[in-house]
Amino acid sequence: MKVTVDENSGFCFGVVYAIQMAEDELDATGSLYCLGDIVHNNMEVERLEAKGLKIIDHEQLSQLHDTKVLIRAHGEPPETYKTAIENNIQLIDASCPVVLKLQNRIRSGYETKGDGQIVVYGKNGHAEVNGLVGQTKGEAIIANNIDELDQIDFSKPVKFFSQTTQPTSGYRKMRDEIIRRMREVGNDENLSFEANDTLCRQVSNREPQLEMFASNNDVIVFVSGKKSSNGKVLFDVCKAVNPKSHFISVWDDFDASWVKEAKSVGICGATSTPMWLMEEIAEKIRTVALEPVNQA
Repeated sequence: MKVTVDENSGFCFGVVYAIQMAEDELDATGSLYCLGDIVHNNMEVERLEAKGLKIIDHEQLSQLHDTKVLIRAHGEPPETYKTAIENNIQLIDASCPVVLKLQNRIRSGYETKGDGQIVVYGKNGHAEVNGLVGQTKGEAIIANNIDELDQIDFSKPVKFFSQTTQPTSGYRKMRDEIIRRMREVGNDENLSFEANDTLCRQVSNREPQLEMFASNNDVIVFVSGKKSSNGKVLFDVCKAVNPKSHFISVWDDFDASWVKEAKSVGICGATSTPMWLMEEIAEKIRTVALEPVNQA
């Protein structure tokens, strides 16, 4: 049985940057606070916690003073920076450059929207989305599916943006549905609709790469943290191409029966899945494949 790890899977550059900044500080001081999970993967979080990383939430941040805190790749709303200034907290800002650019575009759109609306295609409550909504003083409309577009007043102008890790197909469906509904109420979308494709291409380009990888293997084992929105999206891409795709977060989730008759097994993961974990899973599957079958 051939077991292959997808070379295109693993951390995106934003996550690599955040983890490197965390490790540099931990190597120097042995301790660092991080606002939220540095990455949506429990195994990687546990590895860094063993080096001295301490995960905190926003309430705990407000109680800290005179220390250092890492801002992860997802970015933060303006209120976080205000708290840091008030509490003399030194921020190690590892916000992804793609996310920061999106924040700036949304803030600019909000300042010039007039009587219009800012709509963000994303998951309500997601760390990145919280940072985006913060650029609009909490006024942005968040919609993660067609039904949630009912919040929009289609007779008024709309500026449409997207969370960076959303699927390309989903973005297009949401955009086209907004245009359809604006036409339905007699609104000229050419004058009052602005679509901003703010998807991260490093993430969206993985969809066609994963489709090919999934189709070239008998069985797919997709490795991702359960909290990862990107993981859910990319797993669905694999599942659509290869029904024998299985989602695991840790080795204990693996079922040897999945690969019993497979000639090829592909290991892949989300942008928040460390390569070391996928390699570890692959090696264990190779070991399982070598184990003798019990004879009745």
